Amino acid sequence: MTFSVPVIVRGYELDTQGHLNQAVYLQYSEHARWELLRAAGVGQDKLIASGVGPVVLEQNIKYLRELRGGDEVEVTCEFEWQEGKIFTIRQQIRKLDGTVSAEFRVTGGLLDLTARKLVADPRARFRALTDRPDLLGI
Repeated sequence: MTFSVPVIVRGYELDTQGHLNQAVYLQYSEHARWELLRAAGVGQDKLIASGVGPVVLEQNIKYLRELRGGDEVEVTCEFEWQEGKIFTIRQQIRKLDGTVSAEFRVTGGLLDLTARKLVADPRARFRALTDRPDLLGI
């Protein structure tokens, strides 16, 4: 299932060329990931209480079209599960007309906050924590 959140590009997020600063793309993608977890019933408080937290291990961004102040976009998230300690989240930033402005490939893990090591099976851990496993592709 592909999850999405709406965002409106704000004027203070623009660079000197008048388009969205490249670092803000990262903030939009992280915002959407946290909103997905929250919608799935796995908010930050619940994660911390259970002794784990998501971590980004690698992130690749492909910038395709500029965004300007006032543009309305949706930021998508979709989990892709593998065996082992890591997972992938695919994301896009799309204008309302369907134009894709950026694509993301995020490699993540779930960190045990005490041991400071990745959880062996993050999918099983998320499944145990979530109220909406369908949103996480589980």
